[in-house]
Amino acid sequence: MSRLGLFTLLFGLALVAAEQGYEGYRIYEVTPTNAAQGKLLHGLSQQGYDFLSLSRLVGHPSRVIVSPAQLSSFEELLKEQLISNRLLNDNLGATIAMEFAQRQLQRRLSPITGKGRLSTDRYYTHEEITNYIDDLAARYPERVYVKTVGWSYEKRIIKTITITNGDRRPNKKVIFMDGTFHAREWISPAAVLYVIDQLAEQFDQNADLLKDYDWVILPVVNPDGYEHTQKGTLARIFRKTRQPYKYLGQTCYGADPNRNFDFHWNEEGASSTPCVDTYAGPKPFSEPETVVVRDLMHSLADRGVMYLTIHSFGNYLLYPWGWTNDLPETWMDLDEVAKAGGDAIEAATGTVYAVGSSTNVLYIAAGASDDYAFYAGFNISITMELSGGGITGFDPPASKIDEFVTETWIGIRAMAEKVIEKY
Repeated sequence: MSRLGLFTLLFGLALVAAEQGYEGYRIYEVTPTNAAQGKLLHGLSQQGYDFLSLSRLVGHPSRVIVSPAQLSSFEELLKEQLISNRLLNDNLGATIAMEFAQRQLQRRLSPITGKGRLSTDRYYTHEEITNYIDDLAARYPERVYVKTVGWSYEKRIIKTITITNGDRRPNKKVIFMDGTFHAREWISPAAVLYVIDQLAEQFDQNADLLKDYDWVILPVVNPDGYEHTQKGTLARIFRKTRQPYKYLGQTCYGADPNRNFDFHWNEEGASSTPCVDTYAGPKPFSEPETVVVRDLMHSLADRGVMYLTIHSFGNYLLYPWGWTNDLPETWMDLDEVAKAGGDAIEAATGTVYAVGSSTNVLYIAAGASDDYAFYAGFNISITMELSGGGITGFDPPASKIDEFVTETWIGIRAMAEKVIEKY
């Protein structure tokens, strides 16, 4: 295809995508300079404002989408409350449209079959990821096996991949890892795929991590939401699952799967309003996707030592509790493992991760998977919030994927080594 042809295709895709939404939406970076401002921002997140990132720490910036209808009152609030802010983007629709068009073009130019190693030069669909782990099981039958563990609301298959050293010892300890809880966090499955590659394809270099531990990995917790975000600009920053809920005469889709667990369900940091991003669902485990994770946790709890869930964005290594400021009795063990990951990343790349309990470092988030895993019996339970990229933070350009996932692996490997040392 000629350069002119590529440009014409790209421009045409952008025009189609731009028609789908977010025209005139803005993104602001807001930084609280005192605790009262931080509390105010958290309150806005429960009132229909879509925060792409939100920190309770004074001096730490948050990122929020503001619709044209919200703009006047939002800017007035910033002025009245003297909240430090800067405009990052004045037309989110146009920006996402161009990024969407570029991804579509990339997929047209470099289709894959799902066989052989996946590159780190683009993001993959749920089907491509599933085909890849199936292919790994076929190529390494002595060390790798894949299991269907459930189905999403829209009947997409959900599979785990278990990676071993082939010794087939019963009752080996387990590290359980998952990704793609939130649909828009595309770097999450990319990072999980890189971990799978390191353990399965690069086995000789990482055999020490598999000597006494099996790794059970669920790459895509929320396949419906993840696939939805790949349909166009209006869908790109969708967060939740896709089960429909009626509210005030309209249909709102999905619950936040990371607020849907039955441990302090629907307490602070969660919403009972279906149209809000942090909707906890009508009841605990209302979403089939969270039922899958719950059942996996309980099936592995007698052997499970560490639970690790990969999110983005914000450079955090978080541990329980997320529902309260209080710390669990064994918080020092959690802190030691999380700090091992953060220290390794900083030493290797200079990137700094904030380490601490979810509530004290970030914000209260009741009903989350890391709290439930710790409650269910995993000694170590950690949420890793990866670095952000692109204008929303959830869309690092494809050229950055390799940098991000290799950095993530440094931290994950260090945490795994610390777990193996301690347990």
